[in-house]
Amino acid sequence: MISHYRCPLCHQPLYQGGISYRCNQNHQFDIAKEGYVNLLPVQNKKSKQPGDNAEMVAARRAFFDTDHYHFLRDHLANRVAAMAPSTVLDLGCGEGFYTQAIAQQCNSSQVYGVDIAKTAVRYGAKRYSQVNFSVASIKDAPFADGFADVIVSVFAPVFAEELARLASQTGKLIVVAPGPRHLFELKSLIYQEVKLHKTPDVPDGFALDTSKQLEQTQTFDYECVQNLVMMTPFAWKFKQEHFEQLEKLGKIDITLSFVVSEYHKVEC
Repeated sequence: MISHYRCPLCHQPLYQGGISYRCNQNHQFDIAKEGYVNLLPVQNKKSKQPGDNAEMVAARRAFFDTDHYHFLRDHLANRVAAMAPSTVLDLGCGEGFYTQAIAQQCNSSQVYGVDIAKTAVRYGAKRYSQVNFSVASIKDAPFADGFADVIVSVFAPVFAEELARLASQTGKLIVVAPGPRHLFELKSLIYQEVKLHKTPDVPDGFALDTSKQLEQTQTFDYECVQNLVMMTPFAWKFKQEHFEQLEKLGKIDITLSFVVSEYHKVEC
């Protein structure tokens, strides 16, 4: 049975048979017991364990067990559902926090999640059987040209040419980026001058439909804010003295700010 996947080695269509996928060049990729397929060949890896490390994945899992990001998750799932897509692709899906919410809202859609971090994908596949998970690079995603009605990208690198290849002729793209003051209070601990996030550029091959800023100030306890820090890129900037400051505070109000931009595909 032909699938939406393509071979990461020769780019030919992958056919599913039993517990594996295979192309006409006889490249085979087994489906893991958790339900995901690893489409990141060893020769395509730039490190032994690409993507987020186990510590970052664990922190994100613990943080997403709270309700702090529910307002973003629910908005995103509702927007995708309003588009009534047949196929949805979440690029850089991590553990599937947003992907599974989209799948629940779009229960008649085929929903795919892809991430380069195997630890995250394994966890997502074990919890969310309604999502088709795969391990792969989003820069060269293992999917057929034009298969996705809606592509979702949450805090992931944007590769415009690849997005245009994956989107159908009437395809939509939703990109979630940090709002201007996202995590401003945490950044104030480590930077003398905090630079506000800029409005994201429109990817080549797409035109902007709408852009909405979602922002809330929420109160975090120390344990939760630790996990929030560890799942963000500036975790590497955080020193022990910064964590000690947070622990003394006990609780801290933090700005959560997101820009949700919706685009449609255009002819280049």
